[in-house]
Amino acid sequence: MSHFQGMEELLKDFLTEAGELLSDVDSKLMELEQRPNDKELLNTIFRGFHTIKGGAGFLNVTDLVNLCHLTENLFDKLRNSELLLNAELMDVIMSATGCVSDMFGPLRSSQLPAPADPGLIAAMKAALEGKTAAPQPAPAAQPAPPVAAETPKASTQDAAGVDWQHWQNTILGQPSPATAPAAPIAPENAGAPAAAAEAAAPARSPGRRATDQPDRDGARTELRENDKVAVAAAESTIRVGTVRLDQVLNLSGEIGLAKNRLNCLRTDLLQGKRDPETLRELDLAVSRLDLLVSDLQNAVMKTRMQPIWRLFQKYPRMARDLSRQLGKNIEVALKGEETELDKTMIEDLGDPLIHLVRNAVDHGIESPADRVAQGKPEKSILRLKAQQIGDSIIIEISDDGRGMRPDIIRKKAVEKGCITADAAANLNDDESLKLILLPGFSTKDTVSDVSGRGVGMAVVKTKIQKLNGRIEIKSVIGQGSTFTIYLPLTLAILPVLVVRCGERPFAVPLALVREIIPIHSEEVQAISGKATMVIRDEILPVFSLASLIGWPRTQAPAYGVLMQSAVRSFILAVDSFVGRDDVVIKPLEDIKPRGVAGATQSGDGSVVLVLDMEELLREMASESRGDLLKAAA
Repeated sequence: MSHFQGMEELLKDFLTEAGELLSDVDSKLMELEQRPNDKELLNTIFRGFHTIKGGAGFLNVTDLVNLCHLTENLFDKLRNSELLLNAELMDVIMSATGCVSDMFGPLRSSQLPAPADPGLIAAMKAALEGKTAAPQPAPAAQPAPPVAAETPKASTQDAAGVDWQHWQNTILGQPSPATAPAAPIAPENAGAPAAAAEAAAPARSPGRRATDQPDRDGARTELRENDKVAVAAAESTIRVGTVRLDQVLNLSGEIGLAKNRLNCLRTDLLQGKRDPETLRELDLAVSRLDLLVSDLQNAVMKTRMQPIWRLFQKYPRMARDLSRQLGKNIEVALKGEETELDKTMIEDLGDPLIHLVRNAVDHGIESPADRVAQGKPEKSILRLKAQQIGDSIIIEISDDGRGMRPDIIRKKAVEKGCITADAAANLNDDESLKLILLPGFSTKDTVSDVSGRGVGMAVVKTKIQKLNGRIEIKSVIGQGSTFTIYLPLTLAILPVLVVRCGERPFAVPLALVREIIPIHSEEVQAISGKATMVIRDEILPVFSLASLIGWPRTQAPAYGVLMQSAVRSFILAVDSFVGRDDVVIKPLEDIKPRGVAGATQSGDGSVVLVLDMEELLREMASESRGDLLKAAA
């Protein structure tokens, strides 16, 4: 029998509110580390834990109450200046918040969580007595000390019996010399937000419970499976403001009135009433219905929109934990957190942004000593920015680190077997930077618990393409790198360019389209047996749509659609084009034709296939100039 029988709705409400409170606490902790004497921040964090403790107490979750009570006491002493905040105390606090978050897992399955790790409880009690490793707070601008897995001294325990050396090593992700197993590598292509959050942590903290370790019996397995089901159920819900729901309701009422008016006009027309006044009224009614449906579409889409801060807020802590593990000093600056994005897209963006942030911390940003030697500030700034421009969402992840060298990337790509030496020699610097998106590419010769397997950036590319987006990379040696992600505002409606192959229409995602150009046969040149065109000093391959979909060609293509995918630019040769449209993609039931992402319906009722350009290009590597020009003969 469930511990929460009869309290399921209360438990659900508690988890929703407590999850939001804990996310806000994590965000406030990052600010507190920069402003340790900010009383308002301390009060806000204190109130967050107090509220979570109150809800847990009402539900009789004793172990969660005890953990929140200890954390609440720590903040009570901090805000009363009885304790001073330093890096070691912050590590203890953050481990406590991680343990609170872990306790939510069993609760989602209506199970009581296990008690917090005794080592965490001992460390918190010792901290309440002022027995931390560093009695004075570290200045906010000073770098975090590098942590190395050194041989322990004979004894590092304090009077409370807490082994602070082992505790600090465990918090910062360094294996204890006595145990010395390699830290588990976070999954690099987990699909769910829960897995993404797991990947965000560089190592297990001592606050993690035994249920986080590999399963050792069937009961634990059952609990973890129940957790997955509960998490999936939670992710299928969304909180919508009443203002937006009222807007949908009002528009529904207006559409009902428009429908009634059209029914009356239909009756008049069937009775032979076709005078100019009736036709004018019909035209007005149809126009009004068209406007109302468009407004309703937008209103419904907005009910799925969520502010991107829900995604951004976890990265400051992740970067902080990882930078301390690597002995670096990094501050994360967020901008545009209020930008709204479709809920599904926010969930799917978790993994790509995790990889980009981890790579920036591990690869891109230098150690404090190296930065000082180059005349840079010890503290590096990692910036995450989001903004909406038109129908697109643009997300930037930029650092002020060492930058990337295109020549080194080309060399490594050849060494790893990602591309051939001949192909590498033909790439410019911008194209070379995109080689890091290829599967198997890595500039590291050894694998660490952070990176080196050559999987992460390939996951980034795959996830972004799945969202009908693209990624651009810019880098300046010694100044840093910027990754820019371009995404559609929503996946519910896809902007497309409708083109024709013969008389048949096809749609391609507008996000890939740069421009439309005419094709003249004399401008098509053969380079190494491949059809190419020179556009503003850029040599681009030409692929005919007919060849890509395997149709016979009866005429020379008249137009070229200049397209930009995640790793290449190319020209799609088509017979003609219809124009831009916003469509709703429907999957094809029981079949998956090669290179077809789905189907939509045009205004005249015909079915239009939406093409998956990346899949088509993978199937056809190149097309010779002779093949292209043969159609003109």
